[in-house]
Amino acid sequence: MNAKISDKVINRLTLYHCILQEFLARGEEFISSKQIAKLLHIDDSQVRKDISVLNNSGKCRVGYIVKELKSCIEKTLGFKKQKNACIIGAGNLGSALAKYDSFANYGLNIVALVDTDKKKISGMVNGKRIYDLSDFTRVVAEHGIDIAILTVPKEFTQSTADIVVDAGVKYIWNFAPVVLNVPDDVQVWNENLVGNFLQFTYSI
Repeated sequence: MNAKISDKVINRLTLYHCILQEFLARGEEFISSKQIAKLLHIDDSQVRKDISVLNNSGKCRVGYIVKELKSCIEKTLGFKKQKNACIIGAGNLGSALAKYDSFANYGLNIVALVDTDKKKISGMVNGKRIYDLSDFTRVVAEHGIDIAILTVPKEFTQSTADIVVDAGVKYIWNFAPVVLNVPDDVQVWNENLVGNFLQFTYSI
């Protein structure tokens, strides 16, 4: 992925990709920046600026070729490069994520879950086995885990992150409301569900 692309642009590009999938499913060959902007309630100049990072020029008075633009977004954001992930915490949220098969369309392959609840260990969620957290290092080695997805209670998040780091995993997707202390070579993406909700409802 191009490191120069900001998080906000990446977020909008994923939304454009969803729109392009819908257009492709309907058999639409072209799409304009105004059509995308109208659907997302943003300015079409912003759409054109975002798409410019893809080196996809479009066609004068016609718009962008849907199939080509979709492919450009996938290539730029690395959709085609498979990344294996393990969910740590097989509770409601972890199980829901494991059941979301559409992740595979974006290169995220959830291959396993781990937990400390003895009643859950050796069980299955959407065809994915639940392992004991004590076996996490072995799971990482056997399944080639690139990303650890943390869905554990906040009081256990840092200690769980320590286990992830010790196992050699360099990417953490954290769903707990905790700021993690990790080495500089480990990247963390904090999924702030409450913060996103408050941004959405602030003006209500």
